[in-house]
Amino acid sequence: MEDRNIIVIGAGPAGLTAGLYLAHYGYDTLIFEEKIPGGNAAEIPLLENFPGYSEGITGKDFTDKMVMQCKTKGAEIRQFEKVNGLNLQDKKPIVKTDKADYSAEAVIIASGIETKLLEVPGESQFRGKGVSYCAVCDGPFFKGKKVIIVGENRRAAEVAIFFSGTASQTMLVCEEKKICAEKILLEDLEKHKVEILSDMEVKEIKGDINVKSVVLVDKRTGDTKEIDTDGVFVQLEGIPNSQIARESWIKVDKDGYILVDSSGRTNINCVYAVGDITSYPAKLVSSAVAQAAAMALDVLEHIRRHH
Repeated sequence: MEDRNIIVIGAGPAGLTAGLYLAHYGYDTLIFEEKIPGGNAAEIPLLENFPGYSEGITGKDFTDKMVMQCKTKGAEIRQFEKVNGLNLQDKKPIVKTDKADYSAEAVIIASGIETKLLEVPGESQFRGKGVSYCAVCDGPFFKGKKVIIVGENRRAAEVAIFFSGTASQTMLVCEEKKICAEKILLEDLEKHKVEILSDMEVKEIKGDINVKSVVLVDKRTGDTKEIDTDGVFVQLEGIPNSQIARESWIKVDKDGYILVDSSGRTNINCVYAVGDITSYPAKLVSSAVAQAAAMALDVLEHIRRHH
């Protein structure tokens, strides 16, 4: 069993910031990422509200810089190694992955949120054939084509604005009465002539080899209509990746987000949580980074007290 000072679960902005700070102060820090470092932030078409980037920066470029800085400070990132469980009964927490077991003086959960699916006929059939969850990854394949974005949050608005400059037609389907996003994004949607269909729900995705159309139902009247499209980009509110936490008796709220105090502490000693996985209401890159920095200082103080 490997023994480390700190283990971080997840390499999104929150996990990378925690790793950066803790490694900077000389602690042996190991970060697990079951996919590719960067998390959902790497899929942001253009990050415009992070301090220091007045012209904006793509999510991929931003998180690549974070990964490089984190490694430069000495943190180790092990990607494609999935954490399967925690043993919090011993004196030191034990993290179990699909490859080995590891002990640490403190564990930080920064596992973020998972993309929510529409769960309608045709979604799985046409995944990768017109149905996508990543505008940055698949956007270049839809230049000059018709696209529909499904969602009612900031992320959906950002993706719709991103496509408005390259697609022949961009529509935003919102299940709520209005988009839940900042005023500047709503103004940009109008400026870029994105058609918004409010109070509409996707009932089915149709096609042959690739996506050809989407069937929508009006939630007010129950009427249905079919709209031609080449692509469907799903940007629904995410689902917290908190199963491992729940199985380890770490407290979560009714929606599955981990409950933490102002320093990122959970109800279990030596276990912290930070970023989108927590009950902290703001789900922003800037708030995740700020949370992680404050939490890292508390972790340092915790380790010092116990040495």
